[in-house]
Amino acid sequence: MSDTAPAQVPAPPNQPLRAAGWMLGAIVAFSAMAVAGRAASFELDTFEMMTYRSIIGLVVVLAVGGAAGTLNQITRRNLGIHATRNLLHFIGQNLWFYAITVAPLALVFALEFTSPLWTMLLAALFLGERMTVWKAVAGLMGFAGILIIVQPGAQEISIGMVAAATAAVFFASTAIFTKRLTRTETITCIMFYLTAMQLVFGLVACLWDGDMALPSVAMLPWLLVIGLGGLTAHFCLTTALSVAPASVVMPMDFARLPAIAVIGMLFYAEDLQWGVILGAVLIFGANYLNILTSQRRSL
Repeated sequence: MSDTAPAQVPAPPNQPLRAAGWMLGAIVAFSAMAVAGRAASFELDTFEMMTYRSIIGLVVVLAVGGAAGTLNQITRRNLGIHATRNLLHFIGQNLWFYAITVAPLALVFALEFTSPLWTMLLAALFLGERMTVWKAVAGLMGFAGILIIVQPGAQEISIGMVAAATAAVFFASTAIFTKRLTRTETITCIMFYLTAMQLVFGLVACLWDGDMALPSVAMLPWLLVIGLGGLTAHFCLTTALSVAPASVVMPMDFARLPAIAVIGMLFYAEDLQWGVILGAVLIFGANYLNILTSQRRSL
């Protein structure tokens, strides 16, 4: 019998104060991107915004990858999966940019939070992940939250609601393909194809009618916020999840809703409706229930 004690698996990090700091950065970045998207919409359509965002993102990825020495990790494996993932994300992001220009910001963010629930459903359908009773309950709670937000029959279903809700489905579909890619590809590889392919998609969509608007000098700062905001937000969110459990980080992420609601009221005179608040609470509860039950099963 060996006297060597078995190696202990290190406990996952739990540093909520550090996670809170990173989540504050994510909230600021997401909110700034929404405000910048509204400002840019006065000169540019969503395809043009996505094109310029992709240019900025590609430059950043190449610069950071070059400095870190990770550009050699970019491979041509799974080009079909990359293309499918980025087309889905391109459609979802265009819908999101359109939604923030025609719908209250709080409503758009509330419906965006349904994306993890759609991911849960799509993972069961396409990745073979088991649909448990608790996952089904969480899905029903999230669906109830959507109904409370849009209130079909009590109010007119606006194009902004449809765009925001559909964007969440496309974001969830993107997450499914991202999960498949992370099994074989590095972050540098995924981010390179994300920006490069979406730049191509954006140029095709912009030049389809032979007319692509050039941004004015006054618009350049807003485009920088859009280009850097998304990268910064997701980096902060990922870092927060690396230093604290998802059950700690996720409630912080939902602080985006009251933050953007305040911005909407102060800068755009948007009223915060009770249905958005109540529906968001249900959606939050559904996501939180899914995380807690998933963590218990993994113990």
